[in-house]
Amino acid sequence: MENLFVSPSPHIRAKNTTRSIMLDVIIALVPALIAGTVLLGIRSLAVTAVSVVSCVFFEWACRKLMKRSNTIGDLSAVVTGLLLAMNLPVNFPLWMTVIGAFIAIVLVKQMFGGIGQNFANPAIAARVVLLVGFTTQMTSWEAPVFSSNPDAIAGATPLVDLSKYSVSELFFGNVGGCIGETCALALIIGGVYLIIRRVINPVTPLVYIGTVFVFSFLLGEDPVKQIFAGGLMLGAFFMATDYATSPITTKGKIIFALGCGVMTVLIRQFGNYPEGVSFAILIMNMVVPFIDRGTKLKPVGRKS
Repeated sequence: MENLFVSPSPHIRAKNTTRSIMLDVIIALVPALIAGTVLLGIRSLAVTAVSVVSCVFFEWACRKLMKRSNTIGDLSAVVTGLLLAMNLPVNFPLWMTVIGAFIAIVLVKQMFGGIGQNFANPAIAARVVLLVGFTTQMTSWEAPVFSSNPDAIAGATPLVDLSKYSVSELFFGNVGGCIGETCALALIIGGVYLIIRRVINPVTPLVYIGTVFVFSFLLGEDPVKQIFAGGLMLGAFFMATDYATSPITTKGKIIFALGCGVMTVLIRQFGNYPEGVSFAILIMNMVVPFIDRGTKLKPVGRKS
């Protein structure tokens, strides 16, 4: 009994750490970054570098000023920087990218206590603020480098008129759009990697994408083009699955994803903006506490 050691729970811990999870997300985003660079040009790397470096700097500086332990080693700031860059046009001004990083890290993440305590996905919140504040810059896209489609001009997004684009163009990313959202193939590869690594639960992306497919069909739209166009794949696999801002239970994830899907289609069809993914996820992030409260599991034997 001399070697008996009693400690508080949990007594069994998973091997995964925040750093290992974030590293997997970074790896999963590499195909989308490569596709964005090949399809939209080398400036994609400049926007991404500025976004990542700015996010890491703001995380370090904010923790320093708040006299809290530094968390840049967990790579969460790097992931936020990558996701923010994936949501920006390739020609987006670099100084505006720094503003986006400040919003994501300082205002949305650190002001609420840091990783795990933010009320919304930092990258999505930053994108929405930038979209409202710098609408022209956020809705001006470059034509793909290899595009032969005369309709794929700078400033056009496929969601404005999907009839001008083929399914293959949307699937392989030979269309205008943000750096990381155009190539559905690259995002699916990254999403499948995260599912295989058990970093994300497949329920959320599958229900989200499936809801957009079905609801688009019911409204008379081409459902296949709707799921491959815009930021749906990026949002479904990488942002709607954020641990801190999505429900805990499977039932909650289904409700969350259904809400994201329905609102995405409604905003796309009837809203002032052609894309509704960011707004849909941000709105659903805000109701996650209520979803968790309504779907929480009851202990065995408890009647109420």
